[in-house]
Amino acid sequence: MSTIVEKDGFDYNFDYSACSTCEGRCCTGESGYIYVSKKEIESIAKLLELDVKVFVEKYLFKKMYKYSIKEKKIGNSYECVFYDNASNGCSIYDERPLQCRTFPFWDYYKKRVDELKLECPGVIDV
Repeated sequence: MSTIVEKDGFDYNFDYSACSTCEGRCCTGESGYIYVSKKEIESIAKLLELDVKVFVEKYLFKKMYKYSIKEKKIGNSYECVFYDNASNGCSIYDERPLQCRTFPFWDYYKKRVDELKLECPGVIDV
């Protein structure tokens, strides 16, 4: 089975097998926002066996009218609170937000493929 993902409208493909070696660059590095919808909040809270209100208080912060997952500062870097260094992966992988599920196929990177390649070793030119 191929590990290469193609998506219409993008001038690159993605080899998700590279995730095992990249040390979570998409989950760590510069500070940013990881937005979650109401449905995603409910799904993640259920996965973690937490009341939604408790989950929101512990793991999210409000940015304007949206919620974003908190980060933790490690040295000069930031990482998603759900990034697990030991396994080099996401501790909520099965319920990760759409924003995470769609990486690296974000409209932002359509014209910034060189920038994306610096972050993601799984990006392949087509």
